[in-house]
Amino acid sequence: MLKPLSAACALLPRCLLSPTPRTFSRALRLRGRMEAAVVRCLPGEPKLTISFCLEQSQKHMLRDQDEALGKVLTRISNAIAKNQTKAKKSKKKRDEQLSEAAEPAVVKLFFGGTEVPDTLPNSEAWQDGAVLQVGEVKYRVQRNAPTFSTAELPRSLMAGFPVCPKLEVEFGNLQDCEFLWFKENPEAQEESPSQGGEWMQVGCERVLVPSNQDIGCRLKLLCTPKDGHRCGQTRELVSVGAVEAGPGVCTFDNRHAYTLKLAEWPAVRVVSYNILADVYAQTDLSKTVLYPYCAPYALQLDYRQNLIKKELAGYNADIICLQEVDKGNQPLSIIYLYTCLSQNDLTFKYAPTVKPSQTFKTLIHFEGGNVRLVQMGVALRHISHIISDVAPGAPLLFCGDFNSTPNSGVVQLLSEAAVPQQHADWSSSGPEESCCMELSSSFPPLLSACGLPAYTNYVGGFHGCLDYVFIQPESMQVVEQVIPLPSHQEVTTYKALPSVAHPSDHIALVCDLRWNP
Repeated sequence: MLKPLSAACALLPRCLLSPTPRTFSRALRLRGRMEAAVVRCLPGEPKLTISFCLEQSQKHMLRDQDEALGKVLTRISNAIAKNQTKAKKSKKKRDEQLSEAAEPAVVKLFFGGTEVPDTLPNSEAWQDGAVLQVGEVKYRVQRNAPTFSTAELPRSLMAGFPVCPKLEVEFGNLQDCEFLWFKENPEAQEESPSQGGEWMQVGCERVLVPSNQDIGCRLKLLCTPKDGHRCGQTRELVSVGAVEAGPGVCTFDNRHAYTLKLAEWPAVRVVSYNILADVYAQTDLSKTVLYPYCAPYALQLDYRQNLIKKELAGYNADIICLQEVDKGNQPLSIIYLYTCLSQNDLTFKYAPTVKPSQTFKTLIHFEGGNVRLVQMGVALRHISHIISDVAPGAPLLFCGDFNSTPNSGVVQLLSEAAVPQQHADWSSSGPEESCCMELSSSFPPLLSACGLPAYTNYVGGFHGCLDYVFIQPESMQVVEQVIPLPSHQEVTTYKALPSVAHPSDHIALVCDLRWNP
């Protein structure tokens, strides 16, 4: 499938025994810890939220920040009385009438041992550390406490592959959060299906790698959001399905033998990988024409993510440049590295003007080599400006899926720093969009650090070298190793890519580089 060049560049300084879930709440009570009333109140927002658990029911209240506290407390009291009345009626026979309604519960808010005045606005009344008393029950108020705004487990779980929960925390730091993993005992589930199975702790890190002994078991995660010493409410996540067996040997397993150890400074390990955007993998064209040989379940994002995460973790890389990363249904390029001097987004949406009277009609006609040439020229010019503004003199590492073979104008522009007006790519989209001109690079000739493999993309109807790691040879050099690509037999075991053993139609490029002093 022909897609636009997808690249990433980097400016080059380099410069996870607790109680079981069944006893978890009881253990907290035994330690004398009050239940929490979580308040979310941000300046500039008209509303605040108050959340707490009462009589095994979670209460969520959305109130005006400038509303008097007394109105909220009265509302809580009336709601409790109403629930108590319903509960009493349900115990009576249908023909009996309750003589009188339940009396409203006493609801008060204290701060520093002093009752908070009912006239105080909510925004001032609900302070962190305040105590909400509802009848005989007391709650510790947590204002803007660390909270998981997103907390999900992947649907596909496989033995030997990392399970990475999708987590987003508000008012907290993921690095501080606490995690407890458990697996279900299927035998206990069969013996007592009404009570659910027993759970055994199997991990305490953010990421869990299930073993073969976990196959057939569901997983549970207790995750506690934190920010330093501040803790939020623990979330409980239970997997939809059980852990399944993995696909066996994957195309990257043998490659990991070369990357068991980290690269030692001043050497760094670089990975460039087009991981195949889900928006491309899930089209009818992909399923029926491009990848008909690939099992449908192996094209699902959850399945492919298992393989991608294990593959990337095994490379022990310092810099990871990913292409076709789904973000809001838009496949993007992303760089992961220890130090990022600057983040810049360059979107190719409209065609730039080449001559006063001539423009390319469209930039979504990706087949055209002329379009990719202009894209590359714009990208290089943009990167040059970034280096000048942010880190003058910094060497360039330019990685990506350029959707261009070694004899293309794009590769010539990078490796020779110029493309003549006679190059065939200028006329590749037909006479109407032909634009013959000289194009020069903003950089001296670059070197393809991983060479020119026979292919980095292998699908049913095409294979060729489309991916590159370009470096400035005067500033850096390839050292020790370029990680060998999978053998042709491994690539074609399931006919082509992607497959049950490989998550993308591209192959990752991995190499160790050294900065020249």
